[in-house]
Amino acid sequence: MGQLSRRTFSAVAAGVLSGTLLTGSGAAVAREGRGVSDRYGQRPELRGMWVATVSNIDWPARPGLSVAEQQAQLLAHLDTAVERRLNTVILQVRPTADALWPSRHEPWAQYLTGTQGKDPGWDPLDFAVREAHRRELELHAWFNPYRVANHADPERLIASHPARRNPDWVVPYGGKLYYNPGLPEVRRFVQDAMFDAVERYDIDAVHWDDYYYPYPVAGETFDDDEAYERYGGGFADRADWRRHNIDLLVSETAERLRKTKPRVRFGISPFAVWRNKGTDPEGSDTRAGVETYDDLYANTRKWVRERWIDYIVPQVYWNIGFTAADYAKLVPWWVDVVRGTGVELYIGEALYKVADPAQGPAWHDPAELSRHLTLCRRYPEVRGNVYFSAKHVAADPIGAMTRVVEEHYQDRVRPPR
Repeated sequence: MGQLSRRTFSAVAAGVLSGTLLTGSGAAVAREGRGVSDRYGQRPELRGMWVATVSNIDWPARPGLSVAEQQAQLLAHLDTAVERRLNTVILQVRPTADALWPSRHEPWAQYLTGTQGKDPGWDPLDFAVREAHRRELELHAWFNPYRVANHADPERLIASHPARRNPDWVVPYGGKLYYNPGLPEVRRFVQDAMFDAVERYDIDAVHWDDYYYPYPVAGETFDDDEAYERYGGGFADRADWRRHNIDLLVSETAERLRKTKPRVRFGISPFAVWRNKGTDPEGSDTRAGVETYDDLYANTRKWVRERWIDYIVPQVYWNIGFTAADYAKLVPWWVDVVRGTGVELYIGEALYKVADPAQGPAWHDPAELSRHLTLCRRYPEVRGNVYFSAKHVAADPIGAMTRVVEEHYQDRVRPPR
């Protein structure tokens, strides 16, 4: 996929945030209490950051730290959000069919202790929700529905893992393991696993990112022949059946969420290209190597039009003027998609690319991200921005995040509701 690939988790595992707590303005604002936007009278907007736990990208810095060290590092991320005048933290709590809370359905995540299923001695999700709210931050719980493992060996999973107990649910592909989205029992299970957290914790939103059917791997086939033969008879082709499977996951989750906890929002952060204009005249003026509709079987535009979700955060992870996928063309395309639907539009920002030697000149300009926000503010439909990822928000490469804060985030505001 080259420069048009999704966020590359394995490439950003270095440079984690230290456990030192921030002091100063962040701590001061955290103590001020509720009513942030009311004091300043600004229009609410979402200012968020993703905190990735898979492969210990952002937090914890590494597996096996003490409870005190893990808590200190998590608090540092929350205080960084306050310092940067953000208002939302999107914490990955189900990275690989496991959990960062004592789940009734799945084992403890290995990224806490180094051993899948080992009790870390505390409840990270409960702690994160309470401490985020104490700082006037929303806590959006980020789940990955179908990824089971970033390796292809089921024997490495804990013996009690649902994927071990139900091997017919699992498809190996591209050196990883996935639950098969074509099985109704899988769809029910992954919803039950996520709703265990929804029902037990005071989270502000359910959040998914860009993984549905896996990203294409050259020379490999996702083997769902048996499921397609059993359940795909009413569809023109396998692609339509696969999209239907993901549509069901989204629509059923939306309905269940509104019945269970209607105040909890539902948001999705997809790869930003639904379809290229060359594939579909209604697509974006892009030439991306991946199209969510065709390659991930994720009809992201439909989810907005059907109002199954409350917000969408397309990962517009390219610079203004990038030939194959221009930020300045994708943002207005998404504006047109959400207009009149009531679905909030926030834009995902590739802070992780800033100052990366592998990136082009635009990402070495400290003003590039600030220009993104200036462009977004031409469109009232754009109600905020989200940064990948937390360690880069703290590290502030070449001062790009500082510039965003100074030029666009003079005061704290509430997120839209």
